[in-house]
Amino acid sequence: MIPLVDLKAQHQQLRSEIHSAVARVIDNTQFALGPDVAAFEERFASYCHARHCIAVNSGTSALHLALLTAGVGLGDEVITVAMTFVATTAAILYCGAKPVFVDVDPVSRTLNPKLIEAAITPRTKAIVPVHLHGLMADMDAIVSIARRHNLVVIEDAAQAHGAEYKGRRAGSIGDFGCFSFYPAKNLGACGEGGAVVCNHSELARHVALLRDWGQEAKYNHVLAGYNYRMDGIQGAILNVKMNHIEAWTDARRAAASEYDRLLDAHSYRRPAPPSHSRHVYHVYAIEVPQRDDVLAALHAAGIGAGIHYPVPVHLQKAYANLGYGIGDLPVTELLAKQFLSLPMYPELQPKQIVEIISELKAVLIAA
Repeated sequence: MIPLVDLKAQHQQLRSEIHSAVARVIDNTQFALGPDVAAFEERFASYCHARHCIAVNSGTSALHLALLTAGVGLGDEVITVAMTFVATTAAILYCGAKPVFVDVDPVSRTLNPKLIEAAITPRTKAIVPVHLHGLMADMDAIVSIARRHNLVVIEDAAQAHGAEYKGRRAGSIGDFGCFSFYPAKNLGACGEGGAVVCNHSELARHVALLRDWGQEAKYNHVLAGYNYRMDGIQGAILNVKMNHIEAWTDARRAAASEYDRLLDAHSYRRPAPPSHSRHVYHVYAIEVPQRDDVLAALHAAGIGAGIHYPVPVHLQKAYANLGYGIGDLPVTELLAKQFLSLPMYPELQPKQIVEIISELKAVLIAA
């Protein structure tokens, strides 16, 4: 069996480092925020080429706090995509705002800038591009539109740790960048975690206040805030993993190159990053007709393929009240029917990739 993601392989390599870091936090009893979280914030801000990082308890919380700090509230509209995990939409709704979905570009699979201006209304407050699967959206075009219309840009970079667009890191281009450290991410905690990065000191201060009950000092609450603090243990673990993220990124990109080489002569669509972008391959998704049959056959052959995402947000039952239906986002809907995620993680071996592609080709010939 070749799994879609192999967290055990990574943990085995770092077992002693992680256990030592966790033991230190326990011995020091610095369980909420504390020095390990502060050290991680400094390192991750530098990694993202940003001035500030505020660590929180999840990627969803990061989005929520960025939106609130941007002034998004009741009755506002936020332009985003439906080809994403539901957390992007949920964070907008937490603010009392309305998500306005725009279709994605069929090649990049990210927010299509050509469709943004038609979606802008007097209520529009922000744009949230999602850097899907590890590839950044077309940020120059998006930021240009946002500036013309006085809108805030919040990058959903939950899948794009270390990704680059024209030499600039994910999270550093918009007004805010929001990351998740869910265990399966390119940089994953041993539990939940997230962060907001930005380059504006006052905005960073506002996010930091909101994540810790709005406290300027202990028991001095200047804002109505939230309990969104990162655990000290997760900060310590992420500090350990920061030592390895670039090597892991190189390994993911090498695995993607091997997939590309083996798939080159075939007709199904592969990820197609532009030359100016650094794709970090959180997911390696191809597009396959009759995807569900192919997925079932791969599972039967012991290949742990998956789908990111089978039902786009605008067609989820939980969000039916937003008023969207089948046909509203045709590119998104086609991708949801055809996306097939192949196993992707730093420890994936070339011989495993050969086996995966061999099985895939056999399945497609038989289909």
